[in-house]
Amino acid sequence: MSHDLPHARTCDCPPSHINCLTAAEWLQRQTGVWRFAYEKRDVRKKAVHPATYPLALARQCIELLTHRGELVVDPFVGSGTTLVAARDSGRSALGADLKPEYVALAEARLAEEPHAEGTVQRASRLDARDLPEEMEPSTAALILTSPPYANCLNRERRNKSRRSEDRVNDQYGQVEQYSQDPADLGTLGYEDYCLAMEDIFRDLRRCLRPGGHCVVNVPDIWWNDERIPLHVGVIEALTEAGYEFRNTIIWDKTNIVNRMGIFGWPSNYITAGVTFEYLLHFRLRERRDSGGDGSEASPPKT
Repeated sequence: MSHDLPHARTCDCPPSHINCLTAAEWLQRQTGVWRFAYEKRDVRKKAVHPATYPLALARQCIELLTHRGELVVDPFVGSGTTLVAARDSGRSALGADLKPEYVALAEARLAEEPHAEGTVQRASRLDARDLPEEMEPSTAALILTSPPYANCLNRERRNKSRRSEDRVNDQYGQVEQYSQDPADLGTLGYEDYCLAMEDIFRDLRRCLRPGGHCVVNVPDIWWNDERIPLHVGVIEALTEAGYEFRNTIIWDKTNIVNRMGIFGWPSNYITAGVTFEYLLHFRLRERRDSGGDGSEASPPKT
């Protein structure tokens, strides 16, 4: 069990502050549309990991919702971007993933980074459902993650967002799903996925301190010519699990999309999902005892 993870503030900010940012830095992050560039340390190759977000995105979330020295948790750590960004920002971090290859990748990336004094960043081969048992309760300030997008990747890739001449590449026809493990959320259809997210994040509440934050990165997806509002399902799932939905931030990806193809023209208008994703921000609701038996009351329906 990871009881040795530091999680106390190392800054001298007033207790009421939620981060170490200056007013000017806060203002820069207050807009509802964020844009990032990838850097050399980012993982971009689909063969290494099929779905990553930039270090700059993870750093911005961490620095906005935590203080230096505090603990960040990523239950679907993948390539380890959250852990590296936490080290960059002087925060401790714990990540979990089902695949040993991704845990090894995350640890390898950390090994290339200078150590941040007074902090620990660690990846563990764990099901997200088991993560709360691996840490002290109520010690994390933030859950930051990009979970599998239901079964979005669990099909042959057709590259429909690329120009015709670019579609048949080394990704074409490949299934880029993380695994076929039944515990992998990427094997689930929309309704089962939402139920699993509700269960997982209800358990993850034990990791967060009172008033702690949670940010989930998801897109919406197309499946058999139907728009699947994944972000709506995630909001509903986490609300049912006891989180308060606070903010929607749009991750504008248009600056990192190359040679996008035209699709749907001229008879079926479709916004290109590769150009934006959602960052959904939640805060932990106050726990309420139900009837003196030590259990928590269910959150109100919304």
